[in-house]
Formats: sequence, structure tokens, C-alpha cells
Amino acid sequence: MFQPDLLKGKRILVTGGGTGLGKSMGRRFVELGAELLICGRREPVLKETAAELGRIGGRPVGTYAVDIRDPEAVDRLMDWAFAERPIDVLVNNAAGNFIAKTETLSPRAMDAVLGIVLHGTGYCTLAAGKRWIEAKHKGVVLSILASYAWTGSPYVVPSAMAKAGVLALTRSLAVEWGPKGIRTVAISPGPFPTKGAWERLVPASMAERWEKGGPMGRVGEHAELGNLASYLVSDMAAYINGDCVTIDGGRWLQGASMFSHLAGLTEDEWAAMRPKKG
Repeated sequence: MFQPDLLKGKRILVTGGGTGLGKSMGRRFVELGAELLICGRREPVLKETAAELGRIGGRPVGTYAVDIRDPEAVDRLMDWAFAERPIDVLVNNAAGNFIAKTETLSPRAMDAVLGIVLHGTGYCTLAAGKRWIEAKHKGVVLSILASYAWTGSPYVVPSAMAKAGVLALTRSLAVEWGPKGIRTVAISPGPFPTKGAWERLVPASMAERWEKGGPMGRVGEHAELGNLASYLVSDMAAYINGDCVTIDGGRWLQGASMFSHLAGLTEDEWAAMRPKKG
């Protein structure tokens, strides 16, 4: 189904591309012939991933250390990404999230999530978009969402707020920028295990139930997400604009508000899930 040259000639920038879902999507992009650029906050991690994916794709993978919560830093990132030639695809994957009882959140905790997911995604999208428009270059923005962008969810309220905003961004720009040759699309992944997310979001006492709780009785495989992302950013999906594709085995249809089950946690379990200092 996926020809090895599906993404040949495509220059793709993935935010949060050093680990987790960003790394998995990047892997599939290079397998299908794309020229990959990745960015994130931890340069050593980026370099390690770039070396690994470069061996798979047979070409160098560009890296750029950046905090996308800083709009000026994002502008420098895009200057770098567009320096050789325009990128063709921006994947807004960088995210931050943790579970907490909402009444315990400080403004700083709220901003930690909103700054990356909502503001960072907005900064990156606008910085890429204005360059595409000025150069009259077609582009694709793929943003990674969550099903609670439209249902809401307890215990991850800042993330739900932010993801809902990114969904609105995707739908709004599809109409505004579509005539300029820029498509905006999104993916809502269900549970796709990654080390970082599982430690922050899945209490140990609920891990097995969480992993087997959907209609299909399993979590997603990273290759499945990589295939969907590759299709959506490819020319084969040129008529898909402004939509979000859910890939979760039907889990959100079974029980909206993804983290509602956490109402059963004890105080000790909540304490164990609090972010560790240092």
C-alpha cells in the first residue's frame, strides 16, 4: 500500500521529534523517502535519534534544539528549517501533559501545558504558514490531538483546553489557508505506549486495565500511527483538509472523557503520580 517513494522530495519538520510518537512518525517518514528535520528541547536526545533515523533513511536528519514556548526561538527555528529550501510539512507533535485533580493546579502548572501545546503549536504554525504564503509554496500542517479535544476530560483539563484550541486552529486555517495551497489536518491517537507518557498518565495500578480497556482489547502500535501520518501528509491525501482522523480502536466511542476512570484513585495513588522534583 505504501510505496517506498511516497514521501520522496518532501521536507518534513517534526516538533518533539526526538522521542515517543514524534520519533515513530519520523522513522516512517524517512522509510518512505522524506527528508527529515526534528526539533525539541534536549539536544543530546535529538542527536541520538537523528543518528538512528539517518541510518534507516540513508540521509542525514537535521536537528535543532528549541523551546517552542518562545515565539522568537520558533522564528529562528523556521529560519533554519527554511534556509536551504522551504519545508513541505510541519508536524505539530510536541506536547506536555500530566494527570492532576484540577483544584490542585497552580497557574504555572496550567501554563506548562498550555505553553507547549496551544501556544507552541500556534507559534510554529504561524511561523511556517507566513513563510509558505510569502514564497507561494504549498504546505501541510499535521497536528497531534486527543479525543478529549471535543469531549473534554477530567484530570487533564489544561491539555483538553489546549487540544481543543489546536482543533479549532486546524479547522479555521483549513478554510483561510486552503486557497493558498496549505492543508491543515490532525490525528487523534488513542493509547500508543511511550515511556514518558505512561509514567505521567497511567497509574501502575491501572496499567493493564488501561491497555486492554478499549473495544479491540489492545493499545495502538506505533507503526499504525506512522502509516496514518504518512498518508495524511502525502499527496495521496490532497483533498483532506480541516479534518481530524481518530486512531484509537473505537475507545473514545466506548467512554468519552478519556481520563474519567481516574475518579477511583486513592489519595496515596494520587500522591504517587505527582511529578517528581529534580
